[in-house]
Amino acid sequence: MIRTTLFLSLLALLPVSAEPPGPATPPEADPARLTADGYRPLFDGKSLKGWEKVGGTGEYEVANNAIVGFGKNIRGNTFLRTRKTYSDFILVFQFRFIDRSGNSGCQFRSEQRDGDGRVFGYQCEHDNNAKRSFTAGVYDEARRGWLYPGKMSAKEVAAQFTAQGERLFKWDDWNTIVIKCDGRHIQTWLNGEKRADFQDEDEKNFTPEGFIALQVHGGKSGHIEWRNLYLKELPAD
Repeated sequence: MIRTTLFLSLLALLPVSAEPPGPATPPEADPARLTADGYRPLFDGKSLKGWEKVGGTGEYEVANNAIVGFGKNIRGNTFLRTRKTYSDFILVFQFRFIDRSGNSGCQFRSEQRDGDGRVFGYQCEHDNNAKRSFTAGVYDEARRGWLYPGKMSAKEVAAQFTAQGERLFKWDDWNTIVIKCDGRHIQTWLNGEKRADFQDEDEKNFTPEGFIALQVHGGKSGHIEWRNLYLKELPAD
């Protein structure tokens, strides 16, 4: 009994390694580390090769190794989408608002409707304003609306989500986003902390595969930058 008690006492003194809050990616989204971990760039830092603009009247260009989305009196939501589609993956990127009045997001597993070409699907929101701080929440563009926090979430849940977002979000620096899609399980992280975490069990609207797209929201003005976009495809179950 004495030996057992001594062993347990010594065991309690050993450091406990906590489970990491998200995928093993550095918070600064370091390209060298990501490449070593099996991620591949979606953006070459010099051109928009592999991407195409669809939707509204916003514009995109490359400046200082970043994709810049911008416009004035923007008619319709504008998207810069990948030509390639993805299913299960971890996506890491950084973004920042230059124009604080704008709204934006990163589409994933998204599609375009036949006929009008309207983009629809999951969107990792870039959404910090006077009423809420929902950046890294998940919105279903042109379809179901808010998925996380959900439209029917209690006011307390939305308030807690906003409080966390206000604490994490950086207006004067780059923000790092991680999106992980594994089957129906969708998760997001903002600057190292988990934000969204849910299973999409909607048989009608669940989308298993689609493109990635960067949004310039319709409105009076918008100016957003993205950089260090890296994606690692996950093996199918």
